Amino acid sequence: MPGKVPRKTIFSFIGPSVIALAVIGIVPLLYAAWTSLHFYNLTKLKRVKFIGFENYWDVLTDSVFWEAMGRTFTLLGIALPLQLGLGLGIALILHKPGLTLLKTLARLSLVLPMATTYAVVGLLGQVMFNQKFGVVNQFLSPFGGGNINWIGDPTNAFAMIIFWDVWQWTPFVALVLLAGLTMVPDEIEEAARLETKSWWTVLRYVQLPFLMPGLVAVLILRTADTLKLFDMVFTLTRGGPGSSTELISLMIQRVGFRAFDQGLASAQAIILLIITIILSQIYIRVFYKEV
Repeated sequence: MPGKVPRKTIFSFIGPSVIALAVIGIVPLLYAAWTSLHFYNLTKLKRVKFIGFENYWDVLTDSVFWEAMGRTFTLLGIALPLQLGLGLGIALILHKPGLTLLKTLARLSLVLPMATTYAVVGLLGQVMFNQKFGVVNQFLSPFGGGNINWIGDPTNAFAMIIFWDVWQWTPFVALVLLAGLTMVPDEIEEAARLETKSWWTVLRYVQLPFLMPGLVAVLILRTADTLKLFDMVFTLTRGGPGSSTELISLMIQRVGFRAFDQGLASAQAIILLIITIILSQIYIRVFYKEV
């Protein structure tokens, strides 16, 4: 039998990673928590002082904060179900036997939207949905829709954000769920298909238990990612027109780097983190089951 690995050897392998994670993740979080308990305005650095939970009280009683949070959860409530539905449909299609070459090309094409950065997606949206020169209005022109103000109209601008988020991250959902489908034993799936021709019955009783771990992971990752969505919205609409697309991440950026109130912005970020953790625990308790 091989001998026991010394602790020094184990630490030499995992130690640098642990230290890097602590420096990159834990230290900024602790600093944000400290800042949130202080009056900390970048224009008045000499007046930094401890004020306890006053910043948190100001955030929780601020109607503008809850309006931004409401817009963020509206985006989450629309985009996430669309991504799950479309992603599951794509995964089921690619899971069917046959057409190996086409399915391989489809899998490769699914990687392209995920490889595109948020900022590039926002700039792409500005070009495509431009009211005068955008390709979308040019395509709709023969049907009488060639002069739609996509970016300047609050409803259209919010719809654009939903569209691009669904376009970019539905492939991620599809690939994760497809990986879950490959875990289903072939003999069990074939026996189920012989017993019934209902695809829903096979999905519900045979495939879904194997999809559940991936589904929970998708829910947690996409919820956290949507709640902190910033780059794409900032480059596409900058929170406008007005405040119609100012998500909570844009509001935190505005408070922290335009109003220079680091204490208040840190309190907003900590509250957002707490909400994300609570939602993640709910997903795990409600949806996750051991296979």
